[in-house]
Amino acid sequence: MVKFVTVRTLLALAAISGWHLTQLDVNNSFLHGDLHEEVYMHPPPGFGSKGEVCKFLKLLYGLKQASRKWFAKLSTTIVDHGFVQSKSDYSVFTRVQGCSIIIILVYVDDILIASNDVDAVNSFKQFLDSKFKLKDLGTLKYFLGLEVARTTKGISLCQRKYALDLLADTGLLASKPASTPMEPSAKFSNSVGQSILDVSQYRRLIGKLLYLTLTRPDICYSVHKLSQFLSSPKVPHLQAAYRIIKYLKKTPGQGLFLFADSSTQLKAYCDADWATCIDTRRSVSGFCVFLGDSLISWKCKKQQVVSRSSAESEYRAMATVTSEIVWLVAVFKTFGVHHTQAATCIVIAKLLCTLLPIRYIMREQSMWK
Repeated sequence: MVKFVTVRTLLALAAISGWHLTQLDVNNSFLHGDLHEEVYMHPPPGFGSKGEVCKFLKLLYGLKQASRKWFAKLSTTIVDHGFVQSKSDYSVFTRVQGCSIIIILVYVDDILIASNDVDAVNSFKQFLDSKFKLKDLGTLKYFLGLEVARTTKGISLCQRKYALDLLADTGLLASKPASTPMEPSAKFSNSVGQSILDVSQYRRLIGKLLYLTLTRPDICYSVHKLSQFLSSPKVPHLQAAYRIIKYLKKTPGQGLFLFADSSTQLKAYCDADWATCIDTRRSVSGFCVFLGDSLISWKCKKQQVVSRSSAESEYRAMATVTSEIVWLVAVFKTFGVHHTQAATCIVIAKLLCTLLPIRYIMREQSMWK
């Protein structure tokens, strides 16, 4: 499955370069895989005699080998047609022939194609249809729950239908909207509050909210904060999750806009909240990466170790965003785009307070700038 950061990056580059976007769907994808192992099953009740078993000749849905065998068959077919599989994201395939470029993203049986050569795309679709039964969905409009709308100014991404369905499922469609996804002074712990009777309800709700963060970075921190308590959620955690849904009611169609008139320089912002976790005293790192003026990547995650100072937590946040930038540059090379400019990384922190201890340790005024 392709990473959604890769999807947003490709759409941002397609908006800037004016690439044509096409979507395909493979019918009965798992049935196309080749089964090389010996797999047997008990016959269904009323069929066959006692003690007999059935041997699989083809893959079926539900087998643990099905998804792996299907992707192996698909990737081999695409590579044999002259494409190169990316090392940064194995679900990305590219083919460059002169000025013609075709980029393929694979998410199980959904295929997204970006290209500047429509004739080459049509030829490839005919080849792929001869190998597998395809459904040509035409120009990209709806991909994995993402609603895509394209204009001359850029590409808009949102999950309006998904957000409205979530409001209807939770029964909060008629509730009063909340102004913020979480109260600024909210503190959560594993030991405060009464336990929830139906834990699966909370887990399903957080899982749906996590998928909504693909186009809603404004709720990313709140959802990831509540996802830490999936093992033993409390009533305050469930109430905070309902507050996020009430916040979604205010702007259900809010999402991302990828500008067509934008540069291809990477700009990143990072920050860290020192010792914010009450239970573990770990810090939280957060960053967001822009491609020109378009937001393509963001993350909010608790650090793996306890930082002894706020400066240490800031450096760990910088290391995290640097790793993301290095990976994005590799993805650009896969897409045939060379990032020649230096990436800009801005730390959202009080640098004077961070560097102040260094001044007293070094005891040299010439080193202080």
